[in-house]
Amino acid sequence: MPSSPAPMRCLIVDDDPLAVQIVGNCITNTPFLTAVGHYHSAVEAAEHLRTSPVDLLFLDVEMPLMSGLELLGTFPNPPLVVLITSSKEYAVAAFEFSVVDYLVKPISYARFLKAAQKALDQFSSTGTEAEPAPDSADFTFVKVDNKLVKVLFDEVRYVEALGDYVHIVTGQSKLIVYSTMRAVEEKFPPALFVRVHRSFIVGLKWIQAIEDNAIIIDQKSIPIGQTYLRDVTQRLNKF
Repeated sequence: MPSSPAPMRCLIVDDDPLAVQIVGNCITNTPFLTAVGHYHSAVEAAEHLRTSPVDLLFLDVEMPLMSGLELLGTFPNPPLVVLITSSKEYAVAAFEFSVVDYLVKPISYARFLKAAQKALDQFSSTGTEAEPAPDSADFTFVKVDNKLVKVLFDEVRYVEALGDYVHIVTGQSKLIVYSTMRAVEEKFPPALFVRVHRSFIVGLKWIQAIEDNAIIIDQKSIPIGQTYLRDVTQRLNKF
């Protein structure tokens, strides 16, 4: 007899211990799901997801330090996601992130099962298990003031570090984001961007010229640091 498909591997991320317990019990009672762990912090969960991919993520939206939506924004291709919220106001955000479904607390098993079945249908249609995500997404979300703003990678001219903030410059706007250059470098696909200076990351397609160890983009002269010169030269020689 053919063996049954392996259950979908699920991770729970919620800072509410009661919610974690409820979702965990729901997973236990759903034959095609299995829990591989839980975290009360999105920051801790981020590291787990980078090293141990899962098939389905049950993710709380509102958490301290890093929200669930911010966590999703750190991955080019996150796993299938069911959002857990205390409010229906996140329905639009759920659509933007293409999540499977969202559950509003308090969670009933009937409603949980409906969301789980949607996830199973999507998972079965791909025919693949979770694996490390390639850099194939064409956008990310960044937090500006108190809202998440969608940034299309194709439109980003350059990123400039200024103190504890970075400026993400597109053809239409300059977004001021509380972040580090390292975090930006991890989030932006290396196929499209190159770090040219401790304070600058540039979009390869927008480079107009190179002169006197500086890159010209939209009439702005961006210095190439000595530390980055060799890598920049190698990247540009591929074109």
